[in-house]
Amino acid sequence: MNENSFNNARSFAVPWLALTVAFALHIFDEATTGFLDVYNPTVTILRQRWSWFPMPTFQFREWLIGLLIALALCFALTPLAARGARWLRPLAWIVAVIQFSNAMGHSIGTILGHTVATVTFPRPAPGFYSSPFLFIGSIWLMVRLWKTSPSRAAAIPATA
Repeated sequence: MNENSFNNARSFAVPWLALTVAFALHIFDEATTGFLDVYNPTVTILRQRWSWFPMPTFQFREWLIGLLIALALCFALTPLAARGARWLRPLAWIVAVIQFSNAMGHSIGTILGHTVATVTFPRPAPGFYSSPFLFIGSIWLMVRLWKTSPSRAAAIPATA
């Protein structure tokens, strides 16, 4: 992969890579600030309230391994983002929306000082410090995906 592949008109590699690095920082942030001590009790209470609630609880090791696998996959997909792989675009949108929502959750939790009424924590929320990087990276990726959309490119006339 060369510099030109990062600069081609369809590429979304730079914001994809930036969001992936932000994700790596976020994993470290959560792992070192006790995220699961807030997450697991929240999920347990939400499952009691709504039996259909789909989120699992985790042990630290399985949670960290799962996130590291997802992170490695994101890094591995960067060359395809550089080529503007069309099939990767929907996944990139999903990743960007999930990471934006993730950052929102940590920010809102920090403002409120709790997730549900009985799960409180000292502010800031675990994982909050890396949330601005997730916001920036996810918004940058969404903007780049929108600007490089094949349907958008087809609608813009070529200049002579």
